[in-house]
Formats: sequence, structure tokens, C-alpha cells
Amino acid sequence: MTALSKYDRLEATGLWRATGDAQRREVFVAIGDATLVISDMSDRALAHWSIAAVERAEDAEGRAVFHPDGDPGETLELNPDEAEMIEAIDTLRQAVARARPRPGRLRWFGAVVSVSAVAAVAVFWLPGALVDHALRVVPPVKEVEIGAALLSRIERVSGPRCRSNEARAALDALAERTGATRIVVVPGGVREALALPGGTVLLNRGLVEDHESPDVAAGYALVEQVRSTSLPPLRALLEHAGPRASATLLTTGAVPAWALDDFTEAQLSRFAPVLPAHMVLPVFEEATLRSTPYARARDISGEETLALIEADPMVGRDPAPIMPDRDWLRLQAICEN
Repeated sequence: MTALSKYDRLEATGLWRATGDAQRREVFVAIGDATLVISDMSDRALAHWSIAAVERAEDAEGRAVFHPDGDPGETLELNPDEAEMIEAIDTLRQAVARARPRPGRLRWFGAVVSVSAVAAVAVFWLPGALVDHALRVVPPVKEVEIGAALLSRIERVSGPRCRSNEARAALDALAERTGATRIVVVPGGVREALALPGGTVLLNRGLVEDHESPDVAAGYALVEQVRSTSLPPLRALLEHAGPRASATLLTTGAVPAWALDDFTEAQLSRFAPVLPAHMVLPVFEEATLRSTPYARARDISGEETLALIEADPMVGRDPAPIMPDRDWLRLQAICEN
């Protein structure tokens, strides 16, 4: 989302409590992927609030008090001197509210499905048809929310994503060169790379720490983009979860929690297969990236990835560097904190 990128470096401090009778504690607050990320003073994530579901109230002392929709017991208090963060939260809440579909539209669609079910059951309720229809009607802002929900579950296994203001330029350069909406480095969980609904690509920290140049990380992100083109992450999620999850998304506008949990577990345990060279070489050429570093990282002997080495589109050419060396060094240190 354009509105999110404006605030992706913004942080503030506030007072958070998990329940109405819990003691308030000082926390860091940051803007995430369609979420408000609340972390303790050791940078451990305590909560992820969907910005679309954040409500605001004012207390007697003039502080801004936020809470998740439907749960006024869990609160986040920001003092008036955190005006920039308060303004950012209010701006993003308004942007999400304008972008998402109106509830009446989903209720209307649910009524149409109910009326048409008897006549169209032989075709409409087939799993493939449900998934196809869901992909047509789910708006981009909802897809971003689903991706953020998956990332939140992955962080329970991997730990919080690696973040550093110094490495932001390198992440942006990597995303721009590979066509990803956003690149996120995680300390574990994801074996190599993983594309999420909404355009975010996750990279295991080893892809930036264990290699001498950004070409390997860029190659993995680029190939993950190719996979996303042939099998979009939202389609993969819905096909994995089955028709019940697709039906729930169509009628309520949300993917069931159990479906997100099952898909997360399946993705974190997989090694992505090597895609055929004829699928990825044109993409490497279009991005002016060398395919040999990626091929060697996949198979150091080069036996399984020989076609990517022999037909490297950058052989004899001098492609522009992905990022300056200083930014690459900062990216390699992104998980040190």
C-alpha cells in the first residue's frame, strides 16, 4: 500500500496492556505490513493489530487510546508528544477504510450465493471454481491483510523479522530489482524464500549472511516471484485449505485461522523445487541479474542447475550492481540485533 510505505520507518513508545485488569507496560510501536506491531523493550513482538480493526478513544488526560475492534480491554496509550505516530495510525485507518469493500457488498454476495446454490451446485461449489471466484473478488487490501496474518504466524516460529533502519535502503533496492512489493528477512522458519499474498517476499537470513554478494538473495527472491506468477500465494493457500476456507472467505471476507495455521506449517517445512531453466532465465535477463550465483547456491556442484549456469544471460555483460557495497554490508548485519 502506498500509504504504508510513507510510515515504514516510524516508531514510537507507549503504554500497552493485554487485558483490562493487566498492568500497563512501556512498549515500542511500529507500523508493519497493514499491522500495528507492538514490541517490548527487548524488541520481542507482543501483539500485531490489523490497522483495519483499530479503534480510537480519548482518555480524560488527553492521551490517544487505541484498542482492537471488539476488545476494549487491550489498549495502547500514546502521549500527545507522539503526535506523528498518532497521526500516522489515524491516516492509515482512514486509508484502509476507504480501500476495503463495504460490508453490504459481501452480504449481497452471500445472498446471491445462497439463492444460486441449488441451480449451480454441480459447478459453482467445485473446489477449483470456488478458488477461481475468490481470486477474482478478493480486493488487494484484503490480500495484504492475509499476507500480514501469515507473517504474524511465521514470526511465532522464526522470531520477529530482522529490522534495521540502516538496511532499509538495501531492502528497497532488492525489492525494486526483483519486482517484489516488499522484502522481509526472517531469522529462521522459512527454509529459503517464501512469497506471501500481497507481494511480500520472505528471505531466510542465511541468504544474506552466507554469501559474498546480493546476487544470491536477489536470485531467490526473483525465482519466488516466478513461482508466484504461476501459482499465486493466495491460490496456494486456498487450494491447500480446501473449499471450506474459500467459502468462508467469500461469505465473511476472512480466511479461517485454522487454514492460516495449517498453511504456515506446510510452507515452513518445504524446500521449493528448482524451476525449469526455461521459466526463470528470461526473468533473470529482464531483471539484468546473473543466474550463476543463484544456481551455485542451489547446488554447489552445479549438476542440477547446469542449464542456469551455461545459459546465464549476463555472461559477457556488465549488469548494474543491485546496491552499493556499503548497503550490502548493512543488509548482511540486519539480524545482528
